[in-house]
Amino acid sequence: MLARYLMRNTLVILSAVFIVISLVVFGNQLVLMVKESLGEGIPVKELLPVVGFNMIRDVVPILSLSLLLAIILSINRLYKNSEAVIMNSLGLNNKHFMLFIQPLVIVIVIVIVILTTVVVPWSKQQKDLIINHSKNISKFSFIKEREFQEFKNGDIIFFASKVSNSDNSKEQNMEGIFIYTLINNEPVIILAKQAKKYTNLNTNSVYLRLKDGTNYHGFILDTKKKILNFNLYDIQIIDGNMKKLISKVTKVESKSTLELFLSRKLTEIAEFQWRISQPLSILILSALGVLLGKTSQNGGRNLGVLIGVVVFILYNNALLISKSVLERGESLPIIGLWWVHLVMLLLIFSFYSIRHRIFTNFF
Repeated sequence: MLARYLMRNTLVILSAVFIVISLVVFGNQLVLMVKESLGEGIPVKELLPVVGFNMIRDVVPILSLSLLLAIILSINRLYKNSEAVIMNSLGLNNKHFMLFIQPLVIVIVIVIVILTTVVVPWSKQQKDLIINHSKNISKFSFIKEREFQEFKNGDIIFFASKVSNSDNSKEQNMEGIFIYTLINNEPVIILAKQAKKYTNLNTNSVYLRLKDGTNYHGFILDTKKKILNFNLYDIQIIDGNMKKLISKVTKVESKSTLELFLSRKLTEIAEFQWRISQPLSILILSALGVLLGKTSQNGGRNLGVLIGVVVFILYNNALLISKSVLERGESLPIIGLWWVHLVMLLLIFSFYSIRHRIFTNFF
């Protein structure tokens, strides 16, 4: 009965804290994403899915912090209402409180494991696909008049003296066209009176349809230069299969956990240890939360919350630093991120020992 009462209070506070922190973080993510879309000329609708994938990524630290604060506040409430005092008189102490909340903690750990090993890597992969695809397409969606622009990572230099946008965002009309590119490793200069940007709906590739122009293969002073006049000439700007090509190049964060476990590369070992550290830190922080929640009836109720937030930040920063050190090869995999957890366990044990005076008889 007492265990269910404590878990119910913790779950209610956890839900409230999680919602508040999520609204703040996700709102900030949305604002930053809108600014990025405006700065780089990427339509907001193209980046809205990225906000969703960022939300999935941020759920792990938000849930971890929310659980820590919920445990601190729920235990604190017991002491404020003198309920914990009665429980202490019955022989129930911090050790029992830790056992009471373990079912909830285990459920959260299972959720974190699923998120860190499956959901978050998938969301990062999808986010990379959307950003790369949107940036490449957006570069040609917002052509600037009378300004040299680079496309396809500098493979195409483009200039238009006049640009007119139609109601259809997939089409643009241009005049006074200059293009410099490489075809079969040969420099090509294309001059055209008019051009129209269009998208092939079957392949999703973006093309320029040039009208009334001249195609110069080779430099002007080159004896092997070729000059070709044309009425219509199509040049591909964006490959519709680009998204498929990008998906083959997966980053370390996007790789499966099993693949990371079997790898011997330091970057992938560091990523694997980071994923395991997330649920492991939940178990460690839950014990700390119980200890920080114990205050006297007249004590400061916010002190435990403040200490908890500071410890959480230091704990996560230490893990991130250790991950970077391991990636650079400045640490051994056997040490990796594990020393941070060991230090936290020693600090919690020392805190518990001092509070319960375990070693008093030895001094």
